[in-house]
Amino acid sequence: MKFICNNSASYLLIIIEGKFMQRFWLVSTDMGYGHHRGIYPLKQLAYNGVILNANNMEGATRRELKMWALIRAGYEYVSRASKLPVIGILFTKFIDKLLYIPNYYPSGDRSGKTFQVKLLKGRIRNGLGAGVISRITDPELPLVTSFYSIAIAADMAGHKKIFCIICDTDISRVWVSEKPYESNIEYFASGSISEQRLLSYGVPSKNIHLTGFPLPLELLGDRSLNILKKNLIRRLMNLDHEGRFYNLYKHSINAYLDYDKALINNPLNECNYLTITFAVGGAGAQKEIGRQIAESLSDEIARGKIKLNLVAGTRKEIFEYYDNIREKHSGGSNNIKVIWDNETEEYFNKFNQILPETDVLWTKPSEMSFYSALGIPLILTPPIGPQEKCNRRWLRETGSGFKQLNIRYTNQWLGDLHRKGKLAEAAWLGFLKGRKYGTYNIIDLLQTGAYKISNDPLQR
Repeated sequence: MKFICNNSASYLLIIIEGKFMQRFWLVSTDMGYGHHRGIYPLKQLAYNGVILNANNMEGATRRELKMWALIRAGYEYVSRASKLPVIGILFTKFIDKLLYIPNYYPSGDRSGKTFQVKLLKGRIRNGLGAGVISRITDPELPLVTSFYSIAIAADMAGHKKIFCIICDTDISRVWVSEKPYESNIEYFASGSISEQRLLSYGVPSKNIHLTGFPLPLELLGDRSLNILKKNLIRRLMNLDHEGRFYNLYKHSINAYLDYDKALINNPLNECNYLTITFAVGGAGAQKEIGRQIAESLSDEIARGKIKLNLVAGTRKEIFEYYDNIREKHSGGSNNIKVIWDNETEEYFNKFNQILPETDVLWTKPSEMSFYSALGIPLILTPPIGPQEKCNRRWLRETGSGFKQLNIRYTNQWLGDLHRKGKLAEAAWLGFLKGRKYGTYNIIDLLQTGAYKISNDPLQR
């Protein structure tokens, strides 16, 4: 392993297996899981193999660390409080106002400064992001971040090469600097909606790259998406007992998958159970939904018809809460599992390991919305914040997500979606319409300065 420094470009290059791999500063924050999940698939490009966390940067002042702690505490408090009866409506309105996203139509110039932009600028001048800025100058490498505050702070500090990953389908004006036409920030847009939104906020088209959201390579496979296809074939068989979905879409399916060959050895009626994964958000605001799901499906779980993964993330108190539910509703079986780790990246590893066997992903419409592209149907909890409302609308428009109904009767309405082939259809539509090449596109762009733009569902 040999290091080469290209001083003219201030880039650090590393030779791996005979190929040059440009290294970057990768920076995220602990504001839920979305921003870290958005950058984690790119870890192979990180300088020293480490993704920096702006919340607890070594070298940050006590004042800055306090600001990050207050921002995170405020985010989590408002997220939890928004679920409270009566008062929750007020908190929901507060979130919507703070993270305001204007209506998509009528289209037009929306580059003017907003309250959020001015507030963020003031925080940065008071030291927000200063710890990161001092770190990324030694050595001075390009910055890749999934949090707008870090990108804008680096831009204000004069950092020359900055890339920002968009973590939702639509975004607030605060993601863009005060004077976007003078900014060095380049954006990796998650889709055409965020691409057009960035243009309306005044970002030059040369600084916008329609890459898609980065998904874990272990769930994609190689560039032929071999692992994704294998997982999708298994999932579609599980979700289509009676062949209702297959009879409608068989020509489309066999154009992209070797589904007919798989059916020879695995008849549709051989599926015995479904695996549902419920993933709680970073603030833990909707943990009770996991309990309600387990209660509603307790008979099916005891009989082995349903397997349930309760994802507690990194919060020990939620792990303990779900572990009690597991003991109470598993019927003495192993049909309820709790996924948890106190380290974020280890939690992501464990979560990614259960997704190949997951038939239905139940979660809030956060960054997890983009996982529909893996061919996983989504059941959506109530959104928290305007960006999640936009994500939910996008999922329902693409046909890849369903609004959760009365959880007490989950066994009934979820069973109907299953029997009628609706879950299989949602999995297929998510696969066809979702962007799966985000990680590859971003890596290509960072390493070579270009990436392939394609309308082929298997290459976008």
